[in-house]
Amino acid sequence: MDKYLLGIDLGGTNLRMAVVTSEGNLIEEVKVKTESDKGPKHVIHNMITICEGLLQKRNIEAIGIGAPGPLDSKQGIILNPPNLPGWDEVPLTLILKEALGKKVVLDNDANAAALAEAAFGAGKGKESVFYMTISTGIGGGYIYRNQLIQGANFCAGEVGNMVVNPDGPPHPILNVGSLESLASGTAVHRLGKEKVGMAGDAGVVFTLAMNGQQEAEEIVDTVLTYLAKGISNIVHTIDPHIIVLGGGVMQSNEYIMPLLLEKVNDYLYPQLRNKVQIECASLGTKAGVIGAALLTQQGYSGKGRG
Repeated sequence: MDKYLLGIDLGGTNLRMAVVTSEGNLIEEVKVKTESDKGPKHVIHNMITICEGLLQKRNIEAIGIGAPGPLDSKQGIILNPPNLPGWDEVPLTLILKEALGKKVVLDNDANAAALAEAAFGAGKGKESVFYMTISTGIGGGYIYRNQLIQGANFCAGEVGNMVVNPDGPPHPILNVGSLESLASGTAVHRLGKEKVGMAGDAGVVFTLAMNGQQEAEEIVDTVLTYLAKGISNIVHTIDPHIIVLGGGVMQSNEYIMPLLLEKVNDYLYPQLRNKVQIECASLGTKAGVIGAALLTQQGYSGKGRG
């Protein structure tokens, strides 16, 4: 018999909560605006209120939260994420455990999405799955034999800080020339604005490139070159069975993927060329809440957890 789990996807814009079975079936979902500008107390109050309503309907075993980093997964503390202003040293798992009386775990939102895609999405059936989210920033998560690999300091998969051009642009938090600063949606937007004064988000640049606009094509080529370098570094480091790409930038996947795959091959050992499976994520916006629920099955331990 399926057991019910509760997943929480805490984003800077949207707060999603869903009842999920252990088989990955989404039973009920609630989505509201995070209203992060009102501070953590306001957001947590809304979170608890909605959770209470969901808990009244079903016997939920545990609660998992996927949230933007940096955070301390072992202690269950959100540290100081850039897109959640005012969330400094917030012991979120302890607060929810005391309010709701359930086991609560917390981890990076990219790790949560990685779990979902490995278990029920594009990586289903693969022994080793590396998930990358390419959106406002770049994050990652590594799943091996259905287990999330967190690393000694809970920083495994933080590929956004990988240096792909030491002469690249500075970043307020990450390394100079980091993958995130050169290949994220934010990077596409910045290059579009700098080079040709484009307005709008990264999607505008991709649309113009698809329509043959030369400057936009050059921007996309540059960004995909850096992304290919990052992916090839991952392949040479852990040699996963599949790399799954998600996030807002991949909404333009029909245009991006053929170009990206060709570039990745340029940076791989000859024996790896055309052998690396790279696919787009298949669960869309549901990956966050489904994966957050699955976090509860990963054997976490630490303060604030029960």
